[in-house]
Amino acid sequence: MSLVLALFVPLLGLPLAPELDDFENRIKLQGISAFVGWLYYAGFESSAKQATPGKQLFGIFVTDTQGYRLSFARASGRYFGKMLSGLILLIGYIMAAFTKRRQALHDMLASTLVFQHPGNKPPVA
Repeated sequence: MSLVLALFVPLLGLPLAPELDDFENRIKLQGISAFVGWLYYAGFESSAKQATPGKQLFGIFVTDTQGYRLSFARASGRYFGKMLSGLILLIGYIMAAFTKRRQALHDMLASTLVFQHPGNKPPVA
């Protein structure tokens, strides 16, 4: 995703690394980054594979609570819920360790679950 942004941003006339006091360009870059991230995560998680390339590498995938593939709208809700999970000092992510179904806040908000493919073992480092 970073490579896409690095190739795309200069075409818009924006610097890749704006100065600290250049708030206008920094906000524009944040908006572009959020937009590209939304398309990436919502697109991959609502696809037939139900996972981003990184999730596929580790043999995990995302479903709704009934076990069905996510719609683009539900995957979008999950993506924007991740922003909320991060904004509250990552507590939204930490919640997954303490919930019965191992759901983070964004999973609860979007009614989603993350599963490992049966028989798939993640690569050993």
